[in-house]
Amino acid sequence: MARILVVDDEIGIRELLSEILYEEGHTVEVAENAAQARAARQARRPDLVLLDIWMPDTDGVSLLKEWATQGLLDMPVIMMSGHATVDTAKEATRIGAVDFLEKPIAMQKLLEAVKQGLERKVIPPQAAAQKVATKTVGAGAAASAPQSAAAKEAAAPPENLLVQTAQDESYLGTISLDLPLREARDEFERIYFEYHLVRENYSMTRISERTGLERTHLYRKLKQLGIDASARRREAQKRQKKQS
Repeated sequence: MARILVVDDEIGIRELLSEILYEEGHTVEVAENAAQARAARQARRPDLVLLDIWMPDTDGVSLLKEWATQGLLDMPVIMMSGHATVDTAKEATRIGAVDFLEKPIAMQKLLEAVKQGLERKVIPPQAAAQKVATKTVGAGAAASAPQSAAAKEAAAPPENLLVQTAQDESYLGTISLDLPLREARDEFERIYFEYHLVRENYSMTRISERTGLERTHLYRKLKQLGIDASARRREAQKRQKKQS
């Protein structure tokens, strides 16, 4: 299982989260302030960090920004707070936090956030910037070199691609990377499910098999994203009748 670092100045919170995560099979380390968190991060990189925002020496957002600046934010970080504002949560996700949990934290919500966080691949901001720079230089060199017909065909996007890549590096397709994490994730999931709805001709059974979600969870997810599958199916059937 995973190695998780819990950073919180309240001993009760540290003990409660540690107990829950330990019962799930994770290895848990704790820190009561930013100094201990830095030492734990340096001694052994955790697979995930649960980081409280309000702490006596250095607040969690400042520590998150410090790790991001130093290229040490190569693990998913979930922020926690009982008093943070929406702006604080947005700032944390902009810096690189993968999620935000509001205290008191329900056990199921904690476990779901940890599960999703561990599935995320995090690239340190400095490494990501370097990757973009390398990509830009490589693209410039490729533009000056002649391409074979096969290479041009391989580089062409597939015809059924629903999202076209924007020229701006701050976009992934039509999704702005400047959006808060949850909004960007919802936008991606909306595009993802709309694609599979069309591809599987609105068959919930096939979509369930394709996406790996149980039908109940699938219906709940579509409702959460504001996608009316029944209305989409009726519209598609009307278009087919008109064409025939």
